[in-house]
Amino acid sequence: MCGNNMSAPLPAIVPAARKATAAVIFLHGLGDTGHSWAEMFAGIRTSHVKYICPHAQYRLMACRIFTRYIHRGSSWGRPIMPVTLNMNMAMPSWFDIIGLSPDAEEDDSGIKQAAENIKALIDQEVKNGIPSHRIVLGGFSQGGALSLYTALTSQQRLAGVVALSCWLPLRSSFPQAAANSVNKEISILQCHGEADPLVPLVFGCLTVEKLKSIVSPANINFKTYPRMPHSSCPQEIVDIKQFIEKQLPPIS
Repeated sequence: MCGNNMSAPLPAIVPAARKATAAVIFLHGLGDTGHSWAEMFAGIRTSHVKYICPHAQYRLMACRIFTRYIHRGSSWGRPIMPVTLNMNMAMPSWFDIIGLSPDAEEDDSGIKQAAENIKALIDQEVKNGIPSHRIVLGGFSQGGALSLYTALTSQQRLAGVVALSCWLPLRSSFPQAAANSVNKEISILQCHGEADPLVPLVFGCLTVEKLKSIVSPANINFKTYPRMPHSSCPQEIVDIKQFIEKQLPPIS
């Protein structure tokens, strides 16, 4: 089995209350699953929007990454992998995190492979009848980082990005990496807690400045929240809901 892709566990989905004409694909953070964010979206959902919260998956590479499945209720199992930053503890992860300092080494191949997996998920929704320009991509922490990288390197025109408590991966490769992207005018909602001890606010500030060199600065909305740690808060959830409703209005 070494070197093969593990089959993906089924995403957690909040279906549209009526015919789905738009979608949100949201990526969870390190060690989490899509279920927790699906529960959040169920509380703020818009009737014509489908919410898709996939679970992290990983490719086995030369037997160096050991993947096992943990049963979770009635859902499919979810792959877990060692994460360098967390002393090689195994957990759900979109890619390896080696360090969080600005000059830390990054998992180049893992990030790029994870982005291709998300682009394939977007393609699948397009095949299901939802055009890419009616899809908002988003995520929290590591998932937010992946959502930014995916959107900025994609040939699929997206409706927007929701980037929560995160950073831009492989930032030194930008703006060249986005040279052929169709999302140079994409709308981005970037949110960060001012009391975040894991991904400090400075990472959010550095990210928004980098984004301004890649996409239209007028399309970036950077919001911070006093006393919010590495989590979410009611006001942030309201802001997310309003952003989604603006970018994905109903089709008359």
